Amino acid sequence: MDSRRSTAREFAHGLTALILATFLLGVSSGLGIMKNLVDLWGAVLFIPEYPAVVAREIYIGWRSWSRDKNFLSGEVSRLRNENAGLRLELAKLAGGKVYSDDRKNEPHTARVTLRAPMSWWSEIRIDRGANDNITQGLPVFSGGYLIGRISTVSALSSWAELITSSSFMIPAVIEETRELGVVVGDGSGSVLLRYIPAGRGIRQGMKVSTAMIGEELPPGLPIGTIAGEFAAGVDGYTTYRIEPGADLSRFYTVSY
Repeated sequence: MDSRRSTAREFAHGLTALILATFLLGVSSGLGIMKNLVDLWGAVLFIPEYPAVVAREIYIGWRSWSRDKNFLSGEVSRLRNENAGLRLELAKLAGGKVYSDDRKNEPHTARVTLRAPMSWWSEIRIDRGANDNITQGLPVFSGGYLIGRISTVSALSSWAELITSSSFMIPAVIEETRELGVVVGDGSGSVLLRYIPAGRGIRQGMKVSTAMIGEELPPGLPIGTIAGEFAAGVDGYTTYRIEPGADLSRFYTVSY
């Protein structure tokens, strides 16, 4: 009995080894078939995987574009500041009358569609928007004088902040003396010129225009004239009242 069991065990082990050897031989000799099967399975899986692959490529491309855009935006901002400084120097040499935007030679007209009583001296809405090439920061004029700049833009309309707004603040220059200050509004219809050193011989009637600001508000845009001294501030600076060149109490159209 034991001899028979031993013979059967040896036969099973031999048969197992033979099957394993045959399998390994078939696999090694059929690598080409296996590769074809793998390729076929990959082609089948390509269909459901394709949207994910495309989405991944789009995401990677978007990240690369976003990094490049941020870098270029920083370079553009730096160049704009540098260009603004050069324009200021040019404005000083030219007597303050430098306009870098060709649109000043061919102004476009917009109609004032809203001027709310509660924000009468702060902002207006006009009937021109992004579809008319209106951009944020664009200067707005009345009678050839600066009265504000575009603050918010939509497709068909825009809002402009007026120079009488309490949040309005731009660098300005007195053309006759080249003294630099800051034009601010008081929210009640008055325009002031601050941070002018005392004792500089500023007189009534001297012209005030924009100084170094940016690409959309170049130096030399006329604002108005000195109306008189408002207050002698601390630290040796004087604040002056400005008589705007435009009638800011009532207007129905603007130019840009």
